Amino acid sequence: MKIPDFLPKGGTIGVTAPSFGCVSEPYASAFGNALRVFQDMGYRVRTTPDCFMDDGIGISTDPKECAREFMSLYTDSSVDIILSAGGGELMCGTLSNVDFDRLAEAKPKFFAGYSDNTNLTFTLPTILDTASIYCPCAPSFGMKPWHESIRQDMELFCGGRTTVSGFAAYETQSLKTEDNPLAPYNCTEKKVLTLCKGGKAVRETAMEGRLLGGCLDILTILCGTKYDKVQEFNSRYGGEGIVWFLEACDLNPLAIRRSLWQMREAGWFEAASGFVFGRPLNGAAVMGLDAHEAALGVIRDLGKPVIFDADLGHLPPAVPFVTGAWGRICADTENFSIRYDFGR
Repeated sequence: MKIPDFLPKGGTIGVTAPSFGCVSEPYASAFGNALRVFQDMGYRVRTTPDCFMDDGIGISTDPKECAREFMSLYTDSSVDIILSAGGGELMCGTLSNVDFDRLAEAKPKFFAGYSDNTNLTFTLPTILDTASIYCPCAPSFGMKPWHESIRQDMELFCGGRTTVSGFAAYETQSLKTEDNPLAPYNCTEKKVLTLCKGGKAVRETAMEGRLLGGCLDILTILCGTKYDKVQEFNSRYGGEGIVWFLEACDLNPLAIRRSLWQMREAGWFEAASGFVFGRPLNGAAVMGLDAHEAALGVIRDLGKPVIFDADLGHLPPAVPFVTGAWGRICADTENFSIRYDFGR
């Protein structure tokens, strides 16, 4: 696995919008402030035009242009790391226009984002064998003040962290509005992790291996396409174990079960050494099925350790998951941590 160089002091942060741009509020103001914060920290910032466009459908602009602008940053040796300007709906169109052969010729580079950005945070490690970072998009760095999780993300970008940890509470109702675009996370709910192995509850657990995953909404549509290189990834790294980290946006528990069933039947979990599930945005029980049982109904008999309701996904804050990197995850019912070994 190629671990790209981390962001150096005074380096260049590229920002592009392969999914939504940052035109409407509160995202525009948060994005603008994030760029100022990066510059005040001594970094150069290079944005692509699609960051400020909204003429696309479910995407910032024409998918071909989005792909071109992403590739222009990736292949530019003066850009050190790339952040996504936002999530969205139809980044799959961008993916169809990405030239992975051209990217393979460039120096490996971290791309960071989450949600719809799974289209790239998942395929860069599985197709190019290059690690990516599943974490909040650029506008989150515009909040005032920064939540601890944002500082943790930045420290990881700069190579100053090999261990990241979760947080005591999380947000269910954001305070961010058009009139208050820089509001920090409103963490009012105490976090409680549910841990199990083979479907039986445990108080502590651990797992290790290569981290792989992202947003289930996107992983499901990638499964079985020409961008599905999971079997090859399993062949390369299955001996080390694959820790799957997964979260959902639009999917309810029934859809979560269908997605996981599809992934298992496609052979994706053959080398699984454990699972980490984030807090689902639409996790309310449907027909008596809750989000926990939605997953356990598919993976219980694999007998692997499972962590539910981790700091991952659409209910912030989130821990940065370095996709493709080797990590050891330890958890109890109150918190979890990931220790990365970027030399493996």
